[in-house]
Amino acid sequence: MVKKLHRPLVEAVLTNLIQIFNENRKADQVIIRTLKSNPKWGSRDRNFIAENTYDIIRWWRLLKYCLVINERKFSEEARFWEMVGGWLCIQGYDLPAWPEFKNLDPVKILALYESENKTRKVRESVPDWLDELGEAEVPNWDDEIHALNQDSKVYIRVNTLKSNKAEVISALEKEEIEIEEVPDVENALRLKKRRKLDHLKSYRKGHFEIQDAGSQQIAEYLDVKPDSFVIDACAGAGGKSLYLAALMNNSGKIVSMDVEGRKLKELKSRASRNGVEIITTDLIRESTLDKYQGKADYLLLDVPCSGTGVLRRNPDAKWKLKPSFIDQVRQIQASILDDYTAMLKPGGTLVYATCSVLRSENEDQVKNFLSQHVEFELLDEKRVSPAETGFDGFYMAKLKRVK
Repeated sequence: MVKKLHRPLVEAVLTNLIQIFNENRKADQVIIRTLKSNPKWGSRDRNFIAENTYDIIRWWRLLKYCLVINERKFSEEARFWEMVGGWLCIQGYDLPAWPEFKNLDPVKILALYESENKTRKVRESVPDWLDELGEAEVPNWDDEIHALNQDSKVYIRVNTLKSNKAEVISALEKEEIEIEEVPDVENALRLKKRRKLDHLKSYRKGHFEIQDAGSQQIAEYLDVKPDSFVIDACAGAGGKSLYLAALMNNSGKIVSMDVEGRKLKELKSRASRNGVEIITTDLIRESTLDKYQGKADYLLLDVPCSGTGVLRRNPDAKWKLKPSFIDQVRQIQASILDDYTAMLKPGGTLVYATCSVLRSENEDQVKNFLSQHVEFELLDEKRVSPAETGFDGFYMAKLKRVK
């Protein structure tokens, strides 16, 4: 069966790409805005726009290779049209006789796409510097970058303060949403097919949260106990704080901190929906850390990072990341470890975590910290491998303050 193309949908993909690459906008925000602009599009049209936008971004370098883009001169808009046309050709669409596609040769494009003599950086569509860094720092880089180029799955976390796995599975099945359990992640479920969830009654009642299974493992790794005092010092919008509250059975105290007030405001709303009563928020200022010095039983530092472990969700980051940014973020990580760990009491437990796959942001940071802080000892460290688990990539280290 020949797959036909509708020009308004193709133009929507093209407009997305121009905004993402030329105007430096975030892919997820651009796509959301585009889909909201035309409420008449059905689910199939919306999926076409979103999936093809993400896929073309993900395979940008491979597409340039298949289209021999670097060896020809033409206008910026023509280049985007050809990238879209080339990808649709690879996906089995019958290219219409539009003037923008007149120079495309499907036979040559497919031959280059299927050839086996491509280098890894072309085959896996990554910039030279990132491929070299991955080779130097990431165990099994071949497998990991391949996994990070696959479509992301949707995972949810059952909120045990309001529901349980059986109830959530039953509620989703009534909505004809296929779901499966996730081995080794206590409260995680995985959707077999991507579906919109935030309009569902069970979601709005707080019976579950949308959260990657690897992210859930970080909260579990801290191994909190009820009636403890916990600080989530880089909380963001609070996905891990909410899970920590559930693991504590809503008993104790959690202080969720961040440098961005808007994220903490979102956390308050989510906490209300989740039935969480033990979270307070605190915007980080100069005096904030002193206020909690030596008080926390548990401290979670889910620090800013390169995001190389979540490239499947943010494929545009491959083309926007710069070595200078990674250098900067390493310095921030080291500073957070030096400064924030004073909030932990002697005998307390610290988890340092990133969504990076790079050793210099992970094991090396912890090793450097321990060499300068004899009051801490390493209990354990763990990597969540996208290649082995299908989850996003994470690193976590558990440390104890011994004095």
